[in-house]
Amino acid sequence: MIGFIGLGIMGSRMANNLIEDGQELIVYNRTKEKAQPLLDKGAKWANSPIELAEQVDVIFTMLAKPEIVQHVAIGDNGFLPAMKDGSLWVDCSTVGPVFSRKMAEEALSRNIRFVDAPVLGSKIPAEKGELVFVVGGHQKDIEAIQPYLDVMGKSVKYQGEHGQGSSMKLVVNSMLAQTMIAFSEAIALGESLNLGKENVVDTLLNGPTTAPFLKAKRSHIMGESTDVEFAIDYIQKDLHLASLMAYEESTALPFINLAKELYALAKVQGKAKEDMSTIYQALYPNHE
Repeated sequence: MIGFIGLGIMGSRMANNLIEDGQELIVYNRTKEKAQPLLDKGAKWANSPIELAEQVDVIFTMLAKPEIVQHVAIGDNGFLPAMKDGSLWVDCSTVGPVFSRKMAEEALSRNIRFVDAPVLGSKIPAEKGELVFVVGGHQKDIEAIQPYLDVMGKSVKYQGEHGQGSSMKLVVNSMLAQTMIAFSEAIALGESLNLGKENVVDTLLNGPTTAPFLKAKRSHIMGESTDVEFAIDYIQKDLHLASLMAYEESTALPFINLAKELYALAKVQGKAKEDMSTIYQALYPNHE
């Protein structure tokens, strides 16, 4: 049996794909109502992380922040001490590499195997089972969970030892965050030149310089959608983790730190729970 902890935008869809594949699943989330669609499909509910851990051989976690992962794993009622000897914990959360290595050590000290396996992709790829997993850990442990990763994603990219999956995730998200800001600036410039917002957006999206993921943000930029795929709060958190990682490696990243503060300004404006694309409205409120 598989355990899944964390049923937010990403985790709920990943867990659903496992159920659709016929896997026997037991789930836990801080708020039970988020689990109801999965329970309706046959998933079992655990009243605590400990109760979940006692019944499974593999646990997937998909949680918002490192401190939440740590609390759920080794805090009060944490699952890690209750896991079966030799079982496997797969953390898909976006955290820093130092934290992942710390969790790996906590797991290994209890004879629990650990893999850091954060994902590239947002809500729609998660729903379609088209995520990309960037993983760190022992090859034999990754091979053991490969069938489950194949259900939830379209590819698995091995990065190396524990923590390297988390490192790559922060590298990717740092570029993602800055690309969204650059796109917003280009639109604002085009509008100021009377080129027309829709014309500028569509020209950029169909040109050679625009990242493919931005096409999914068109409806947000044009004010046609408020759907949340990746919240401002989380992208700012990831930039903070990336800046810490850079500090630990003595790497200068001035633009990551600038981007982090721009997303922080959006949070101050009350946009923390809105999609990251609303950085455009936060930076250019007169262009909405």
